[in-house]
Amino acid sequence: MEYKYNCLNPIAQVGLKELGEGFTQTDNINEADAILVRSASMHEMEFSKNLKAIGRAGAGVNNIPLEKCAEEGIVVFNTPGANANGVKELVLAGLFLGARDVVGGIEWVKANKDDENIAKSAEKAKKAFAGSEIMGKKLGVIGLGAIGVLVANAAVHLGMEVYGYDPYISVANAWHLSKHIKHAKIVEEIYKECDYITVHVPALADTKGMIGEDAIAMMKDGVVVLNFSRDVLVDSAAMIKGLQSGKVKRYVTDFATPEIVDVKNAVVIPHLGASTAEAEDNCAVMAAEEIRDFLENGNIKNSVNYPNCDMGVRRKVRITILHKNILNMIGQFTAILTKENINIADMINKSRGEYAYTMLDVDSEVKDTVVEELEKVEGVRKVRVIA
Repeated sequence: MEYKYNCLNPIAQVGLKELGEGFTQTDNINEADAILVRSASMHEMEFSKNLKAIGRAGAGVNNIPLEKCAEEGIVVFNTPGANANGVKELVLAGLFLGARDVVGGIEWVKANKDDENIAKSAEKAKKAFAGSEIMGKKLGVIGLGAIGVLVANAAVHLGMEVYGYDPYISVANAWHLSKHIKHAKIVEEIYKECDYITVHVPALADTKGMIGEDAIAMMKDGVVVLNFSRDVLVDSAAMIKGLQSGKVKRYVTDFATPEIVDVKNAVVIPHLGASTAEAEDNCAVMAAEEIRDFLENGNIKNSVNYPNCDMGVRRKVRITILHKNILNMIGQFTAILTKENINIADMINKSRGEYAYTMLDVDSEVKDTVVEELEKVEGVRKVRVIA
């Protein structure tokens, strides 16, 4: 079967090569079976009935209308962990920039570039940019996902005393976490104990503004706060107040917003966390692999709006059904196939909130009339036969 894909943003060629034979790039988005995207906003787009999947080459999906896609039977994938090392390395750079006023020192040198005796002048001026070492200091890592785990483990190797907080940590991430990291049972423990605090959680209703006045008030005087996750996790007004009062020694963020860019002791980086050649390649490869496996085999891995579901490489005719998670769906599907004398060799069903996914391997051809009957079942969003 031939598939067509459209790229809304430039996608690394090393990723597109993973699609291999049977996949053709198209500029006509309406004929695409899949869309690959990085940061382009899709909220105002109308999707054709031909569109089956969207692959986000990155972790964040706030540029994609997830509910709309789910309702239209479009599976949205992201690439968690593919850019984790790139972000981790910039967080470590942020730790050093927070500990020592390297940026201020560099700016001083630029401002005094015409001083013929700049070397001697620098010896007198440098005390204004003196800082502290991070070894032996306490680092609090809020959120122990792919990036948070890497940051925490690296900080241990740098000689820091690391506290980790994540009530929802996965088993896989827990296995990868260094045994030297102290488990904080409540986030307030990190606020009160740590010299450096870095946040690595998604932007959800209960995390937006989590670093606000109350949280900052609990922190040590002279704390350094790092935000390489999402700008909305930190209340800008509260952070500015903390910086101006000296409660917060330095705020290092990867998000340039109008409120924070010119505030003293704010180190603002232009969203460079995942901007490495390696991270872009990794994201592109992972997104392409997810799209290919879904289109060729029906398998879902790393979806953000439908459940993960894997039946391996397709060896029979495979029917896939995206549908609402309501009672008696399986019974209705099997009744339709039984009526048509179609034997089910294997079947799997998974749910995620309001939506579910059913895969059925069958022993015979599936006619268009069978697909039409399945599509008529109330709650069905999309039916596909892969043969």
